[in-house]
Amino acid sequence: MNASRDAAAPLSARACKEHDAHAALALLDRSIVLKHRRIALIRYLHAQYLDAPLEARHHEYVKTIAAKLSVDALMRIAATARARFDA
Repeated sequence: MNASRDAAAPLSARACKEHDAHAALALLDRSIVLKHRRIALIRYLHAQYLDAPLEARHHEYVKTIAAKLSVDALMRIAATARARFDA
């Protein structure tokens, strides 16, 4: 694992296992900085599910990404996000 992933691992554990909304938001912010697309959408949905304090910039980022994807791709991403919530 590289250093960037090493830094994200504890946040991911807190967001997924402890349902920490602030960790989920930090992961989303990290994805935005790194210009992630698919994982940013998953992290956005996770942050939204945990009632994280999302800002207009978060909504705009994922809206721009989602506009470029097919309905099928969006459905797959939503299914992936849902599976993470249920894990």
